[in-house]
Amino acid sequence: MSHLSPLLGQSSKVCVDHGKGSWVYDNQDNAYLDFTSGIGVTSTGHCHPTVVRAVQEQAGKIIHAQYTTVTHEPMLRLSDRLIGYMPGELNSVAFSNSGSEAVETALRLVRHATGRANVISFHGGFHGRTMAAASLTTSATKVRTGFHPMMAGVVFAPFPHLYRYGWDEQRATDFCLRELDEIFKTQTAPGDTAAILIEPIQGEYGYYPAGKAFMQGLAERCRQHGILLIADEIQAGYGRSGRFWSLEHFDVVPDVVITAKGLASGFPLSAIAATEALMKKGYPGSQGGTYGANAVACAAALATLDVFEEESLVANARYRGEQMYQRLSVLRDRHSWMDDLRGKGLMLGLEIADGPDQPRPDIAARLTAAAEAKGLLLLRCGTSGQIVRWLPPLVVTEAEIDDAVDRFDAAAKELAPTL
Repeated sequence: MSHLSPLLGQSSKVCVDHGKGSWVYDNQDNAYLDFTSGIGVTSTGHCHPTVVRAVQEQAGKIIHAQYTTVTHEPMLRLSDRLIGYMPGELNSVAFSNSGSEAVETALRLVRHATGRANVISFHGGFHGRTMAAASLTTSATKVRTGFHPMMAGVVFAPFPHLYRYGWDEQRATDFCLRELDEIFKTQTAPGDTAAILIEPIQGEYGYYPAGKAFMQGLAERCRQHGILLIADEIQAGYGRSGRFWSLEHFDVVPDVVITAKGLASGFPLSAIAATEALMKKGYPGSQGGTYGANAVACAAALATLDVFEEESLVANARYRGEQMYQRLSVLRDRHSWMDDLRGKGLMLGLEIADGPDQPRPDIAARLTAAAEAKGLLLLRCGTSGQIVRWLPPLVVTEAEIDDAVDRFDAAAKELAPTL
């Protein structure tokens, strides 16, 4: 009998016993292809031997070395290696445990550094569930409902959701940038605006890429007004989009990068990166935390980078993502209620709807349940739970992509006569 809070809903009925690579096994040894990756966390798959060895070795040395009390080798090595992956001149790192904490750390830094109070976030963005992170989130009302009043100083701008607007990229980009300029005139003057925070590829709202022209338009306005640009790479970053950072698709260098999820292959670890000059503008003592940069988590993160490099996981995400998109496109064209497919790399969202204003979460729920019965685990997202999202680990093979889509295809064919 479980005594877990009834507010914690599970997307599947599986009780996992163990996992390996792209697979998990329940306590009756039934196998499931895991295309959830712990919501994009297990980038190297389940229990990658390189990560397991590193964790075991570190756990025998020291587990908790509180990083504002002492330093430790895994943290120091990880900070050096992470800088090698950062865009532009970003050369300073601060660690936390979760994405929400990293978002709040970034928010604190940009307010300190600029002396400005306001932050612009975007319709559909998801940045976390803690107070400041939730105040910056509009992917769904469930993150904010009953939690008001939210933090002051947040203004929301439109994001180029091509499917929802029914527009092409140029029209959506022009509209959203024009509305942003209007926001500067009517809601937060540039001189009051510390930062613009964006997911270059939105996650929870439905896997929408921002587009190159839009991202470059944001960067131009930030430079013009002395506003800091924060890229939330928590879900789309760390190789998932087929580039190490999703912002690389758009040729933009932000002032702050936020990362978590795939950083440590399942261990709680997050980070923000900025230039040392920007970090120094924060107030002394404003960064830290009891469990931040845990030694075992840092060892896992170092091993994760080893696997990325040795097994070319970013390239694999790109190639397997193209394969997955092509296979799912065939299914989308076959079923009228599969209305859109979008995303990049191993981060695809399949919109189950009769049109932009007619979501079909009932069908999406039946699809994921039927797929689970066939040994494939998938998640849903979107404001109504109408989007089936595809998030396999970055180690996924060509055969596993085909296997997963075949199982999903079989589930869809079974349901089709009843829809």
